[in-house]
Amino acid sequence: QVSPALRTPRLPVWLCSVSGRHGVLFGTDSRLLSHWKSERTFHLYFYSGRQEQTRTAHLTIDTHSHPWEEAQSEDPCSPGKRRPALEMAIRTKWAGATVSWNGTDPFF
Repeated sequence: QVSPALRTPRLPVWLCSVSGRHGVLFGTDSRLLSHWKSERTFHLYFYSGRQEQTRTAHLTIDTHSHPWEEAQSEDPCSPGKRRPALEMAIRTKWAGATVSWNGTDPFF
């Protein structure tokens, strides 16, 4: 028997498989589950349990960023425009969002 809390989580949790590696992306704000206005700027955390990840990555997601403010002269395929796979996975839920890694070196 599955507990009702597991069927309807109290906090947002996503199990991720990014580039063949598994991890957990989660938030600590329950309003993300029910209040769309909470999706403007919010924090998510990612943990994979892999040896190279020494601490949980703290990410700030901004869904109202302005993509036209990025440098227009760069080729979209240039190394400066490439994004980590985890950011691209986050953008499957929040298209066009910017992700700040808050001092953590991006991985995945």
